[in-house]
Amino acid sequence: MRLLSGLIAGALFGAGLALSGMVDPARVLGFLDIAGVAQGTWDPTLAFVMAGALAVATPGYWLARRRAKPVFEPAFQVPGKGAVDRRLTLGAVMFGLGWGLVGFCPGPALAALGSGRTEVLIFGAAMAAGMWLFGRVAR
Repeated sequence: MRLLSGLIAGALFGAGLALSGMVDPARVLGFLDIAGVAQGTWDPTLAFVMAGALAVATPGYWLARRRAKPVFEPAFQVPGKGAVDRRLTLGAVMFGLGWGLVGFCPGPALAALGSGRTEVLIFGAAMAAGMWLFGRVAR
């Protein structure tokens, strides 16, 4: 049941990304181009997607916090408060630069893999290589 619920949640997330157009890097880059320099006009669509996500997630988190434990797990897995260190800052900067350069972040890129578009496959391969390299270096 745990795997099935994860599959359903992931499929719903991917469908939401596809439906909202967030698997299209041009739309994401249009949002990030606030001054409208690269594409001519700013595209506020992503802001509405984020607002919609918050409208759904906020009551969900509120309800979850009232539960003693998740439905399919023995306990909640909540990350502790950690320091903002060099490693976290560097990772955030790399994520932002990558997102701003190509218009993909991992979630939408995985949702777009089924499209078979060349740029998605290249991004997916680069992302997998980066995760592999990090795993090797972090040891």
